[in-house]
Amino acid sequence: MHEAGFLRSALYAALSSALVTLLAGGVPVTAAVPGSADPPKHMENLRWAGTQPLLVIEREELLRSGALSVADFLRALPMNSFGSFRPQNTGNYAELSLRGLGGARTLILIDGRRAPTSAIAGQGHDLNQIALAAVERVEILGHGASAIHGADAVAGVVNIVTRKNFTGVELSVDAGNPSREGGETEHAAVVFGTASERGSLVVGASSANRGIVFQRDRAWSRGGRSLNSNNFLNSSFSQPSGLTRNPTFGSVVPGGCDDPGFQVTGTGASARCIYDFSLIAADEVESRSSGLFARADYAINADWRSFLNASVDRSEGLAISAPAVLPGFSEFGQLLPIPVGSPNHPAVRFPSTGYDATRPYFVQHRFAAAGPREASSDNTAYALETGATGRTGVFDIDFGVRFVESKYLELGRNAIVVGNARAAVASGAYNLYDPLGNSAGVLDSITATTNREARYRAEELYANAAVDLFDLGGGAARLNLGAEHRDEQISDVYDTLTRSGQISGVFPRDSAAGARDVHAIHGQLLLPVSERFRFGLAARHDRMSDAGGESTARVNFEFEASSKLRLHASYGLGFLTPELSLQGIETTSAPGLLFFQDVIGPCVNPLGRCNVQFIDFSIANPELESEHSRHASIGLDWAPTAWLQIDLDYYNVEVKDRISLVSAVQIVSCLIGSNNPCPPGLDQFGPFGGQPRPELGLGVFGDLANGRVDAIQRGYGNLGTLDVSGADLSVATDFDLTDFGRVRNRLRLSWVHGFEDNGVEAVDQPSRPRQRAQLSNSWDLGDFSLSWYINYIHGTRSTAAIFGDGDYPARLSSWTTHDLQANWHAPWNGRFTLGIDNVADKDPVLDPYDPTGRGYDFALYDGYGRTPYFRYTQVL
Repeated sequence: MHEAGFLRSALYAALSSALVTLLAGGVPVTAAVPGSADPPKHMENLRWAGTQPLLVIEREELLRSGALSVADFLRALPMNSFGSFRPQNTGNYAELSLRGLGGARTLILIDGRRAPTSAIAGQGHDLNQIALAAVERVEILGHGASAIHGADAVAGVVNIVTRKNFTGVELSVDAGNPSREGGETEHAAVVFGTASERGSLVVGASSANRGIVFQRDRAWSRGGRSLNSNNFLNSSFSQPSGLTRNPTFGSVVPGGCDDPGFQVTGTGASARCIYDFSLIAADEVESRSSGLFARADYAINADWRSFLNASVDRSEGLAISAPAVLPGFSEFGQLLPIPVGSPNHPAVRFPSTGYDATRPYFVQHRFAAAGPREASSDNTAYALETGATGRTGVFDIDFGVRFVESKYLELGRNAIVVGNARAAVASGAYNLYDPLGNSAGVLDSITATTNREARYRAEELYANAAVDLFDLGGGAARLNLGAEHRDEQISDVYDTLTRSGQISGVFPRDSAAGARDVHAIHGQLLLPVSERFRFGLAARHDRMSDAGGESTARVNFEFEASSKLRLHASYGLGFLTPELSLQGIETTSAPGLLFFQDVIGPCVNPLGRCNVQFIDFSIANPELESEHSRHASIGLDWAPTAWLQIDLDYYNVEVKDRISLVSAVQIVSCLIGSNNPCPPGLDQFGPFGGQPRPELGLGVFGDLANGRVDAIQRGYGNLGTLDVSGADLSVATDFDLTDFGRVRNRLRLSWVHGFEDNGVEAVDQPSRPRQRAQLSNSWDLGDFSLSWYINYIHGTRSTAAIFGDGDYPARLSSWTTHDLQANWHAPWNGRFTLGIDNVADKDPVLDPYDPTGRGYDFALYDGYGRTPYFRYTQVL
């Protein structure tokens, strides 16, 4: 279904509801207007100013959507334009990327304060660490708000408001089982609340699990065929032309291609050994999450209340990958050598069969005997906040102290140690011809357990004050002032084997640690000039110990053209500070690697060679600076009738000096003048002394004028621009059908007009859909309710078209799924819920050239298929 088809269907659904209402003689009720709920103090002034669209999603909508977690719900929203990272075999982490600008540019707040920075990603916020049981509502500010909240608010702000005003006991359990193997879900939660005249307390706990999804259980990912299995080559680099062509065995290692998962293809000199990695590898991790939260407040006297917020959230994951292979990524094509005379030399094992006993051979080997690679992760976040709110004289004040910490631990099993494996193969201790026959002692000698420990920690003090200054035509002018102090620490430590590049298939990883102090002051002036016109100014200054000072500002207005029409607009500045580990604060550099690649392009190389071999270092960049953004919006809120609410907003975001990974190719190209744009600070360092020099920044050791590259220091730099524009439409209806119940509909549509990446338009390219939409419909009649969600993602160009493969369509189709849910509220305060997600069992949009190897864009779609689920909730 294309864009027009979806909009037509959505309008038909909305008009059908209106027609039913009119025919039934129903009486319309006032449509729910976003922002009508009582806001927390941290967001109240921002909403009052009416400067930007604030989408409010109440808890009931979260439950009716059928989402297992906050992350699942937010990813399905149209504002998540191009999708976002979610738990997979490469990491048990979930982010939100508003406007396609990335998780690092989307600020997540919990009760108006910053969520912990993700320890695993080093930037952004892990939505896995927010339990659904703790959430009262979600508030989304669709555009930048750095003048209010500081860094990271370039794309927008999501505020997770936790439950505080609940009394009694609530128990809930639910389970879902997809039609396809794997991905089954279980969830349980309990919430307890009590209140008195002086105070209140809400405590809750929850647990949620999702089963692992293996590649073999999906039609689009099963049947992997890899030459990285057990083949002889004649050269030390992995190239198809180097495969051995023995007249009897071809390149196949005799006996080494007989184990489960291996298969010989071809005959004679053309025989090859292939391996089906999809039999073992998983696409999605097995994930388990649990959480505990407590919210309390107490009235000290008539003017002051104290509060305490505490939470512990834990997510665990298990990722499974195919057995390791040598060569791996870190070897850059270097194979396992089999020297002359080795017991594993094919001429020794099979004399008189055509193998040359006077020359060495090389082998590409899959260590299936060592077992699949497993990575178990444990990600835990702690938060504790206490403070007080009250009034002193004419000032409304709130202040507090907050501590947050996020810890990530990962253990990897059955990793192959490159040096040990090479030695064991060369000596014959490891038998290439009967891999499963190798003893446990031999396998233990070539394998290792790897580990990673990452941590983020922040201590924060804050204070805010608000005062009415003077009266204007529309009410009192209000000034809000605030100050913050935040100490941040981050570390990411790998084991020594991983750091030194001795683990097959893994690039050497830096161990990094950093610290940053942030001091900020901010203010906001709200001017209700008249009953119809309101004007607002906001400014903020952040000073960071490592990145210097950044000042941001925003101006906005709101004009009520009539009682039914409101216009609003805003313009502001934003910024994103570099991740701590990227700037080199107490950061160690990666070891040198022998790298072999085309530096400039295929045989067009001013250095005189197509391939240049050099030492490559990944380093932190002390010259890295903040990126800066400008954002503007204009929109309207129109309620032409009591049962209809229409919100339309246009936005534009420009990002300059973008924080980007600068490759070795870009560095050399920039230094010889053949690339644009180029990051600042690149340089030639002269002769290479054998060790990296991180203090010099990014650049080249060698003599480019004479075509010599000895080593390159690469990393992140300020490079390029983004220019993003689009519009959001929300159409909400609310009908009271008297004896026939109540019908509500809401259409949310996000349209990306342009997404220019360094001047190149990216919209409609693979993974960059122009439109996303969601139409929710609900009908309540007494104790019964029905919900119907329609989710739509527009089609894009296919990757096949970019590669010029005419055997596949040039465009990918759109994706429309339907979710249904029915509820019955029992007389004993129980609630039974039955639902089905993806009723039509729709497959994801498949793209055979998808670069992840899954066959579809994992950030945009899911492969669960039809998923029935059941939930029971009991309130005592």
